[in-house]
Amino acid sequence: MTKKRNTFGEDELLDQEFNATQLKKLLKYLFAYSKEVGLALVVILISAVANLVTPLLLRYVIDDFIPNHNISGLIIASLGFIGIIIISTISMKYRIRFMSRLGQNVIRDIRHDLFAHIQTLPFTFFDSRPHGKILVRVVNYVNALSEVLSNGFINLIVDIFSFAMALIIMLTMSLPLTFTVLAFVPFAFAGITYVKNKQRKSMQEVSAKQSNMNAYIHESISGIKVTQSFTREDVNLKVFEELMDDYQDKWMESRRYIALIFPIVKNISIMSQGTMLVVALVLLKGQITAGVVVASLAYIGNFWMPLINISEFYNQLVSASAYLERIFETIDIKAEITNTKDAYDLPEVKGQITFDHVTFGYEKDHVILNDFCLDVQAGETIAFVGPTGAGKTTVVNLISRFYDVNTGAIRIDGHDIRDVTLHSLRGQLGIMMQDTFIFSGTIIDNIRYGRLDASDEEVIAAAKTVKAHDFIMDMAEDYHTEVNERGTRLSTGQRQLLSFARALLKDPKVLILDEATSSIDTQTEKAIQEGLDLLLTGRTSFVIAHRLSTIKKANRIIVINNKGIEEMGTHDELMENKGHYYELYQAQVKFLQEVG
Repeated sequence: MTKKRNTFGEDELLDQEFNATQLKKLLKYLFAYSKEVGLALVVILISAVANLVTPLLLRYVIDDFIPNHNISGLIIASLGFIGIIIISTISMKYRIRFMSRLGQNVIRDIRHDLFAHIQTLPFTFFDSRPHGKILVRVVNYVNALSEVLSNGFINLIVDIFSFAMALIIMLTMSLPLTFTVLAFVPFAFAGITYVKNKQRKSMQEVSAKQSNMNAYIHESISGIKVTQSFTREDVNLKVFEELMDDYQDKWMESRRYIALIFPIVKNISIMSQGTMLVVALVLLKGQITAGVVVASLAYIGNFWMPLINISEFYNQLVSASAYLERIFETIDIKAEITNTKDAYDLPEVKGQITFDHVTFGYEKDHVILNDFCLDVQAGETIAFVGPTGAGKTTVVNLISRFYDVNTGAIRIDGHDIRDVTLHSLRGQLGIMMQDTFIFSGTIIDNIRYGRLDASDEEVIAAAKTVKAHDFIMDMAEDYHTEVNERGTRLSTGQRQLLSFARALLKDPKVLILDEATSSIDTQTEKAIQEGLDLLLTGRTSFVIAHRLSTIKKANRIIVINNKGIEEMGTHDELMENKGHYYELYQAQVKFLQEVG
């Protein structure tokens, strides 16, 4: 089988060991529900105490009630056994109810915090990793904690209690028999210790392979049109099979380690019972009653079963640790773009924007803008043109504070955008990105995404302004037509028009249009130009133009090149200068004539 050479074959490696810090973080979520934890603990402890009483009651039946023909004692004991069964049954019912609800509440809280934090992370976080690997952390990895949270921690406390009580009672009944059993405990711990490190490493590898597989599935589904267009189905299937084989191999390896824990402890438990019987019947013959022997055998179950449960819990915890590492690794990623300690809400702005000696680069050694200076008056329309990669989109991304400048400052009405809250800043911006995204739902909900309190009439008015109303009314249920995720039922131009309406609905003081008409046909472009002219009036606007014909009326056209402003002026001024803009415009006119 060929060696994969793709990002999905690269495992997410975490070298740190599972430590108490991760456990504390998980317990913090658990004990946020202290009342529910207390109720579950009480119910389970009642059941545990009832089970601990059973062997003692059995001892008195064998050593006292039966030999002495104590009928009333046998009746009381029988009623006691029945009562214990009833108590255990009721306790089990409420234990399942309390623990399931508690576990799901904690999972919900972890997933909520994880999703909320992911939404605060910068674009660089999403640019640097497949989205499927992010998705698997929010869904699969959190779900993997269900068993630990629903049963593990509370049962651990009860198991420790049961182990301690069983040990104390056994010591009071017979020291020799108790020490016989205790002699086997070190062997059990040695076996568990041998397995645990291999198991943890194995589960880390399982989670990495699962992440790789999910990331590939996500990208393959997102790019299915390209896959089918280039008839790459067989190649993709082969890659997927390799990823599945890797996951299956690591999963089976982890199951082998997990399967060792229970047999190790169970076999040692059986050996301890056999040895105890030999000691009782041979070495202590005549020195110990049958009731003590039977009760001791019963308490061995209460002695070893908690150890088996504790080992199983440790088994679950080790398995979950690989997922915990990745969940908390994500939560611990610091958001690069945050509100400062003294951030304040940006007052309602007029739209005057200043770039004050701004220098910025996505990487330290690769500067995109160097000492960039620009003053924009309120109400101006500024158009950016220039070669691909020159920094046009970068300029508008800095205004929105999707990235922070390396040096210098950007001010809106004199307010440094780093000193105001992100919500108040972006709340006054209308942004239409080059990558149009349509959410699953109705058309009207997609447009209303720009302002959730907008009325239907306001939504329709925005759609009419961008000339989207006609094609919407031609659809099966007009504005209430359901569209699929990413708007696959719509043409590229229709998706851009809806995105355009979404941005306009906010009625922003500052409007940013990044390649707003790049996928709109010439006829539609002419139709919306009048609406755009009305829209841009009275508000500060930044337009990144794909078609230079759409920006002729801009107050200033700025050519971005060589890390800064190469040319600036009106359309007529730049055409007279016969510089870079003139060459771009002439080349585009010639191209349109040739294809026309």
